[in-house]
Amino acid sequence: MPRPRTPLPLVPYLVPLLALPLTACGGTADAGAKEITVYSADGLKAEDGTGFYDKVFEDFTKKTGIKVRYVEGGSGEIVQRLAREKSNTKADVVVTLPPFVQQADGKGLLAAYRPAGSERVADGDKDPAGKWTAVVNNYFCFIHNTKELQGGPPKTWKNLLDGRFKGRLQYSTPGVAGDGTAVLIKAMHDLGGKEPAMAYLKELQENNVGPSKSTGQLAPKVDKGELLVANGDVQMNFANMKTMPNQGIFFPAGDSGKPTTFALPYAAGLVRNAPHTENAKKFLDHLLTEGVQRDVSAAGGGFAARTDVKATDPNAAALARLMRGVEVFRPDWADVDRNLASYVAAWREATGS
Repeated sequence: MPRPRTPLPLVPYLVPLLALPLTACGGTADAGAKEITVYSADGLKAEDGTGFYDKVFEDFTKKTGIKVRYVEGGSGEIVQRLAREKSNTKADVVVTLPPFVQQADGKGLLAAYRPAGSERVADGDKDPAGKWTAVVNNYFCFIHNTKELQGGPPKTWKNLLDGRFKGRLQYSTPGVAGDGTAVLIKAMHDLGGKEPAMAYLKELQENNVGPSKSTGQLAPKVDKGELLVANGDVQMNFANMKTMPNQGIFFPAGDSGKPTTFALPYAAGLVRNAPHTENAKKFLDHLLTEGVQRDVSAAGGGFAARTDVKATDPNAAALARLMRGVEVFRPDWADVDRNLASYVAAWREATGS
């Protein structure tokens, strides 16, 4: 069962996350240890051990002897934790979503490293300076309860204002959750800018249950019918469908009348002053190997980051069908990174959150 996205406190994987050793200048005293610590946005690990990360970690340890300590949380929370630990770095690798990976770079938390295979990643999906590289491609989406909405999902943003969704619609918190921040980005794109988007979200608040730090916690509620609509992302929700069969993915249309989305990749970077830098580089190389990239769809329900990897498994075919006819736009991530605080502040003012 794919793991629901959960907020901090962060949790370990494979080996217990004991108190990590205190070290000077980011922790070089334990540089020879056969381990790494990965801080990651949630969504790629499965509770039953069949998820993308589960396979990646196991294969990496078998290949190198290096054990993986795994710590997960919301996209923004991961970066906040890295920043708090800047003088005593505990993480070696960070995996998070835009615009939070750019935020991490802006805070001086990432070191330049271009993993082997990154030359096969599209220029728009990696940092020109080598601070981060997409390792799993993904797209923003909404989900609906297919059992109760048998006529299909709401087609447009305006349809979500219907009274039948009052108290049965929820989206995760912008500025905290990556997918919650994505709600703002898509709304501003689809509805004609910041002001009309905030006016709309103010109106939508009449139906909204309230804030949620975790996007993943919303999927089970949609599947059970507690919610009719929530936000999410294609990788996480597609992977959930085996155990949550009553949820369907959709992309509400804006003023153009066309369903739209944008790429929301999991981007990985080497943490500056990482305690186990060389081990971390090996792990980043591993993530972009051809074999691992082919597993992205089969094991994770996502899309390969390498443009030369064309998966042919049943999941890859189903994902291609799902995206057919959906217009994909590219946000100005530099603008989002620069203005995120003001966008979130405007959202809070509009919604009273």
